Amino acid sequence: MGQPPAHADAPKSRPRRRDVLGAAAAVGSLLLAPGPAGAQPVKVRLGTATPGGGFPVYGAAFVAGVRRFDPTLEIEAINTKGSTENVPMLEAGTLDIALVQGEVVHEVLQGVGRPPADLCVLTAMYATAGMFVVRADAPYRTIADLKGKPIAWGAAGSGLVILGRYAMDGLGLDAAKDFQPIYLERAGDGPAMVLDGRAAALWGGGNGWPGFVTMANSKDGARFIAPDAGEIERILAKHPFLKPVTQPAGSFAGQTAAIPSVGSWSFVLARPGLDETVAYRMVKALHAVQQAGSPPPQLAETTAANTVAVVPGRERLHPGVVRFYREIGLLT
Repeated sequence: MGQPPAHADAPKSRPRRRDVLGAAAAVGSLLLAPGPAGAQPVKVRLGTATPGGGFPVYGAAFVAGVRRFDPTLEIEAINTKGSTENVPMLEAGTLDIALVQGEVVHEVLQGVGRPPADLCVLTAMYATAGMFVVRADAPYRTIADLKGKPIAWGAAGSGLVILGRYAMDGLGLDAAKDFQPIYLERAGDGPAMVLDGRAAALWGGGNGWPGFVTMANSKDGARFIAPDAGEIERILAKHPFLKPVTQPAGSFAGQTAAIPSVGSWSFVLARPGLDETVAYRMVKALHAVQQAGSPPPQLAETTAANTVAVVPGRERLHPGVVRFYREIGLLT
């Protein structure tokens, strides 16, 4: 699929007055308006991750939310290997936007082990509290109990694997050496490995994360293991770009108490040169989802206010995003 031309969403000719009036009457408000009257369809390629993980579920909600308020934006969700593949695909222009885990965002924007990436932030997605899940009848209660055990860290290209690496490193552990690491072809394969005993635990994170949902809803039930207060302090001292993140009580079946942990915010990143108007229309549609009330749980934290609060430098915001945030008064 070719790159969308810079003018792809501009009307071919000036709309007639009755068309403009008709569109205005049907819309009723700026924030809930669909795409510009007479706009030409624009195709956008969205990179997610392997089936069975949280990114494809989020991507589906993202596509549905944007389509609801701007149906001329045709977003195609594409399964990839995850965050670590999404970044080079954005840089190559084979994706227009992509979902990227916070630890990968940190590394690529700061140039950790590579030159800094020329990518922009479209929106914050959600905060991820990293933790392990085990069967409810398993003997493991702490991270120390899992040392030397087979651990399903996730799909090889997933940013969750990198979060696990940083979290363990903060505790003086090597995720690849102090455990028996298992890297998955598909994120969705992890729960079965824990349930049948091939793995002692599955590492993951995020509200509604499918691996945790599957484990918590299994007939055996599940228990979560996260860093304790002292371990959280040690991890954050070594890796201050990580943040304290708490998984609210009741996020998963049988989880009656909140679970403090460490993690980061994931972001939707945009390729270099993504048209300003396309980015503007996407974040406007996402904002309309919030304004309409009762957003799907995957998009509950995908707000303009959260994006401004957690973006790793406001200069990283896409110009189209800045334009819309100024319109609604979030930026001056």
